[in-house]
Amino acid sequence: MNRRTPNGSSPGRQTPNGHAPDRHALVVGAGLAGSLTAVYLARRGFRVRVLERRGDPRTPGVREEGRSINLGLSQRGIVALREVGLLERLAPLTVPMRGRVVHLPDGLRFQPYGLAEDQILHSVLRHDLNVALVDEAERLGVGFDWGHRVTAVDRAKPAVTTAGPHGEEVHTADLVVGADGAFSAVRAHLGRGLRVDLHQEFLEWGYKELLIPVGDDGRPRTELRALHVWPGDDGLIVAHPNADGSLTATVFLPFAGEHGFAGLTEPARVREFFARRFPDTLTLIPDVVEQFLDHEAASLVTVRTAPWHTTTDEGRGVVLIGDAAHAVYPFFGQGMNAAFEDCSVLDRCLAGHPDDLPGALAAFEAARRPHTDVLAELSKRNFVELRDKLRSPLFLVRKKVDLALHRLFPDAWVPLYTLIAHTTVPYGEALDRARKQDRLLGGLAAALTGAALAGLTRRTRGGRRAS
Repeated sequence: MNRRTPNGSSPGRQTPNGHAPDRHALVVGAGLAGSLTAVYLARRGFRVRVLERRGDPRTPGVREEGRSINLGLSQRGIVALREVGLLERLAPLTVPMRGRVVHLPDGLRFQPYGLAEDQILHSVLRHDLNVALVDEAERLGVGFDWGHRVTAVDRAKPAVTTAGPHGEEVHTADLVVGADGAFSAVRAHLGRGLRVDLHQEFLEWGYKELLIPVGDDGRPRTELRALHVWPGDDGLIVAHPNADGSLTATVFLPFAGEHGFAGLTEPARVREFFARRFPDTLTLIPDVVEQFLDHEAASLVTVRTAPWHTTTDEGRGVVLIGDAAHAVYPFFGQGMNAAFEDCSVLDRCLAGHPDDLPGALAAFEAARRPHTDVLAELSKRNFVELRDKLRSPLFLVRKKVDLALHRLFPDAWVPLYTLIAHTTVPYGEALDRARKQDRLLGGLAAALTGAALAGLTRRTRGGRRAS
């Protein structure tokens, strides 16, 4: 059995200036949250090593199976990437999305995301973003151990035991960050013997990803600078544009039922379903049946847990971040953005407690957990919006009123979606503000309705007297 710290020496201690090179950090998980955390920690002076059970994503042909390959970068993620100096370098890999194109039986409807020029989302491939983050981490001196599966976590040291190419190894550090996703091994081991709250909820729907290729002429088959949505109570498709002119469509369906994944196993049934439910996809995706049957359906899970961290008397600690702490459904497009905001907030907490790692981890959890719990509820609610409400005339009128009031009072009235996607207002505060606006709008609507009815009554009475 090998024992080592991130740089192969014994664990170092923190120094008051917060930038000493003898502080060691282990990050478990080299996905988006883990690799960005490694970048932040390296910039703050930690010696960092990343442990990842999968292979190097830069290896030709590597693809993250079972994970959405397209992401929508919004303000929270943009701020984090800007802080580490990566935003401009990533710009050529992204496609701006200025709103939603909703595919309805009677045609297409465009719904802008906001009023300002910068109130847009940026579509990016998960793989491209992950590779850029790993490259940047390595440039800063971060080491990566690929093919290392976590088998134990000792929170008293702290230490992480892995099974890897060289057998069993024990890795120790001042700080261990569990960034290993919704089914986090660090979280599972961390909670053993503790009174831990863990809520894990699977949606009864799953998803498959299909490619909308470029046309035979090499041009996009549909509007590229938008998120495309096919709403429906028995099925939903969301498509993100890619830099090469193609789009990646995510098909959400129930697992069970005649029109769910369980019932759509034969080519004829699949073709009939898409022709009836999403007819224009047969033109946009010529091989839609083949792609659909070739891909396995993946699950959608929400995870909430507490606590997120533990510390030792010696001032070391373990903390969860990203999906390991708060996985959410993808329907608000905030999973990656919330994880990136975690990295930024953790960095600020470390800066604010340079000689007090336990204090920094406690401040991080206090700053983030209440708001990511709110995000979980918002993400479930937005599933209903995308699936059902985008077709509702009343809902669309409400959206227009929201934007009109935002145009008239840009600081005083901000729609919930704008607060979530285009600002860094904490999620809980954004929801509280939106609820106050809803009450105000409801009162205004009631007052207008009452005034209209009173006017109608007066006119009616006047007409009777005149007769």
